[in-house]
Amino acid sequence: MRFSLLRALGYLVGGLWTGWGGRKRIEAKQLRNLRRLVEKVRRDSPLFCRLYADLRPSREIELRDLPVTRKPDLMEKFDDWLTIRSLPLGRAREHLRDIRKAGVPIENVAIFQTSGTSGEPAIIVMPSSFVEYAYGISLARFDLQRWKLFRDVRKRGLRVTITGGNGHFAGNGFNKLMKQLFPGLAKNLVFLEAEQPVGQLVDSLNAMPDVAWIVTYPSMLAILVREKEAGRLQAEPALFSTGGETLTDDLRGRVRRAFPRLVYGIADTYGCTECLVLSFECSCGRKHVNEDWVILEAVDEAMRPVPDGTVSSTVLLTVLANDVQPFIRYDLGDCVRFHTDPCPCGSPFRSFQVEGRQATLVRVGDVALSPLVFDLEHEQARRIQLVQTGERNFEVRIQLAEEAAPELVFQDVIESVKQVLSDNGLGDVAVRESKKLPELTASGKFHEVVPWHSYRARK
Repeated sequence: MRFSLLRALGYLVGGLWTGWGGRKRIEAKQLRNLRRLVEKVRRDSPLFCRLYADLRPSREIELRDLPVTRKPDLMEKFDDWLTIRSLPLGRAREHLRDIRKAGVPIENVAIFQTSGTSGEPAIIVMPSSFVEYAYGISLARFDLQRWKLFRDVRKRGLRVTITGGNGHFAGNGFNKLMKQLFPGLAKNLVFLEAEQPVGQLVDSLNAMPDVAWIVTYPSMLAILVREKEAGRLQAEPALFSTGGETLTDDLRGRVRRAFPRLVYGIADTYGCTECLVLSFECSCGRKHVNEDWVILEAVDEAMRPVPDGTVSSTVLLTVLANDVQPFIRYDLGDCVRFHTDPCPCGSPFRSFQVEGRQATLVRVGDVALSPLVFDLEHEQARRIQLVQTGERNFEVRIQLAEEAAPELVFQDVIESVKQVLSDNGLGDVAVRESKKLPELTASGKFHEVVPWHSYRARK
């Protein structure tokens, strides 16, 4: 896999030029890239050739002409999906079975996998052109404050990534890929497995000199906050970067209080393995879509556009920078709300707020609950997990702190959960103690609440 700095600089310059041109230039660039991608997939992807057979010519195509695509359907036709014929599904899976090959390219592409939190894992193929895009467009979207931030943080010490290490997931694999492509730039990168016991993870962080930057999931950040509040974690980073889950305002506040030396706060990005550089966060804290190379549509349950200011039922993702594995109007499953007013930062790129994922909702009969309604913290517990094992059955799993009283902790947590359910008209639900310890997803995310459909997918 070869990385071209010249092509990456092309994305940088092109990204700057597009942004300077305002909405008119952004929309024109987006449409050109969309039509170019449609022409490519019609020619080289047997699946999309069939899917788009009855559509008008590519040079006339509009986004609304294209059908919605979904992960299960695409994975079922994997060999016909890609625009290259040299990477059949069997060969990709064989590569993924060897953990030693995480981040190691094959056929001039990198391969990652998703954890299948929503019930359907996927194999993601990333060509060198997408890595060049990710590098160049990220630089193009930095304002002066962000340039100063990252330059300063790099000088301060180590960047530590804490995600899943037991698979070819993007957090682990992309780190290793970058070390191969940019040995000099990656010398300060450290990776820690999120699956290890919390005490061991804390000891590893405490043993590192100059931890300047920690990259992880919000769920892991919540654990680090609890360890800091308890006085066990000594690290004092200048910056946290989070992604992959919803970062709440409550957690932001707790992080600020627990880490008083957090000079640069939290950079919360919104992306996914299908498109790692989907958006950027500006100095005002808003998320903006990289619209020249990414299309994000907020839609209702019937896949119709919802007005700005309305929370969507899901979002459709189109990745214009990956022409090897086309993601076009791809149902991502997240709920977002586009802002109705221009961002104070002055960026012409549309801004939005992530409201969560349909996949994380707990459903009991006709009642749907956000996992955020449950208070799953206790001073005598390091991790607490509520698992829905049936439509009206829940179990509580707890990793206790040292010298904790198990009976008291379980009693307090179970009573708290029952109160939430009762407040929502769900008094006929069973909540019991479990001897099992809390579990992370395959990619290293820690879900405090595991809905029934996710529980069944893990079994």
